[in-house]
Amino acid sequence: MSAIIPDVSCKPRESFSVSVLTRAELSGCAPWTSTFADQRKDHRYYEILDDTVRDNFEYRYFAIVDSNGQVRAIQPFFLVDQDVLEGLGPKRIRWISLVRRFYPRFLKLRALMAGCSAGEAHLSATETLPSNIVAKTLSDGIVKQARSLNAQLVVLKEFPARYRKILHCFVQCGFSRAPSMPMTKLDIAYDSFDVYMEKALKSSSRRKLRKKLEATAGISDIRMSVTDDATCFVDEIYPLYLQVFERSKMQFEKLTKDFFRQLGQRMNDKIRFFAWRRGNKLVAFTLCMVQGDSLYAEYVGFDYAVALDLHLYHYVVRDMVSWGISKGYKWFRSSGLNYDPKLHMKHRLDPIDLYVRHTSALANVIFRLSLPWMVPARYDATLKLFPDYKELW
Repeated sequence: MSAIIPDVSCKPRESFSVSVLTRAELSGCAPWTSTFADQRKDHRYYEILDDTVRDNFEYRYFAIVDSNGQVRAIQPFFLVDQDVLEGLGPKRIRWISLVRRFYPRFLKLRALMAGCSAGEAHLSATETLPSNIVAKTLSDGIVKQARSLNAQLVVLKEFPARYRKILHCFVQCGFSRAPSMPMTKLDIAYDSFDVYMEKALKSSSRRKLRKKLEATAGISDIRMSVTDDATCFVDEIYPLYLQVFERSKMQFEKLTKDFFRQLGQRMNDKIRFFAWRRGNKLVAFTLCMVQGDSLYAEYVGFDYAVALDLHLYHYVVRDMVSWGISKGYKWFRSSGLNYDPKLHMKHRLDPIDLYVRHTSALANVIFRLSLPWMVPARYDATLKLFPDYKELW
């Protein structure tokens, strides 16, 4: 299974159609178990989400079917009620709040989102069915499917920028592309964290980082452990995750305790839990995934009773990067938000895109004009300081 087949000029020699499957119907589809096999979030990850993160989400799966009725590829999607202005914050939508006093669902639409409810998305493909054919088939049929499911909005959620050429067929079908809050990546191909600081950071950034790390330098009872299964301490992890989730200005998926438990039990080949204890008390954790030459920081939790005073964010990043270097990883990749420390540590932006279309042709004219002004990436001042900010657009 390959997420991207380079030959985007390939044209279908036979006809394909799109149908919708439930989770139960996937058991008879051979392509499913190899879907996203070359990605860290393979079919097992989607099954875990389907099993454990159910609030507000209805999970379904597009089957790409050939003219003989054979399922050739599977593309996950989900249905959710979406506030299209949620990411802009209350200050920018005061007048919307006034309107919603009388019309509570104003600009809150039922959306069909192709992709992943917890992370960036990828386009399904097989050895015999390249991703450009999957994209073209979906672009031809997805709006009709959305209408049949009573969805007013169709979204391709957070597809990496390298898909832009392949997904241009959606733009030709009336979709608009806009940046989501980008992931980031940091080159860690160094002999140690100290060497990285010396070679990658400016002297002023080194001084600031060392000063933050000095906040924990004299505390000898903070220790890190790494495991591929957090079942035995998931009751400690989850409250720290909730502390971070509840402080976030942008909230989409709310993970469950069972999500963390099942990841370690079903995907321990790709999962790493980092835990930091002060004495016997857990004060921080990160859920990471590994794939190829990259270590991915996915979710984090902190005990904010001590985290800010001890600058634990910088402490855990140093420990994760040091661990990654020791294991031979070349890139430290991170999910979106919290961009200020990443800017100073010389992360680069790793753009991910949204493709959006209203199922009504008339309403879609308005959406195409307004979408670039509705995405939070336009208003994040720190993002604009990254030298590669323009690549988001």
